[in-house]
Amino acid sequence: MVYADIYGQGERGIVLAHGGRFNKESWEKQAQELVKSGFRVMAIDFRGYGQSRGPQSKSGFEGVEYDVLAAVRYLHKTGAKTVSIIGASFGGSAAADASILAEPGEIDRLVLLAAWTGGPPEKIKGRKLFIVARDDANDDGPRLPKIRANYEKAAEPKELVILDGSAHAQFLFATDQGERLMHEIVRFLSEP
Repeated sequence: MVYADIYGQGERGIVLAHGGRFNKESWEKQAQELVKSGFRVMAIDFRGYGQSRGPQSKSGFEGVEYDVLAAVRYLHKTGAKTVSIIGASFGGSAAADASILAEPGEIDRLVLLAAWTGGPPEKIKGRKLFIVARDDANDDGPRLPKIRANYEKAAEPKELVILDGSAHAQFLFATDQGERLMHEIVRFLSEP
């Protein structure tokens, strides 16, 4: 079982995987924008938040890539012809790991918002868009070098967009870069 909110309808599905400080409700404004562009959107909570249960349930945030895969598979089973994922920070890492595990063609496109995988980036499937703010950093230092390293190893097709500022992942939506961020995401997901 996946704990999620579903917005809109149609044959183009999108899974929204939130960052560590967020939850599925945090995506509501972006989900509504994606619905206006013709997508059916599913914003999920991870099992670590105590809402989803499944045969692979583990403690904490271990195995969250299975939550993302369950959402992708649900959208396919309920009529989506294509499914893409937007993952922010922690949720982006879960999305990238889900892509590595996914069957070919199961995930059409992947937006990694200030995120990377600890797995082999060359195994991430589908079209990829990496987005990060230039000065985004944590106690370990700037995030851009790790994201750029994942980007360079990832197979084509792929894009890297570097925005101005220092806001991290979903926090970017509340900055002066929020409109550009949403535009880049919709452009990438809508391209033929």
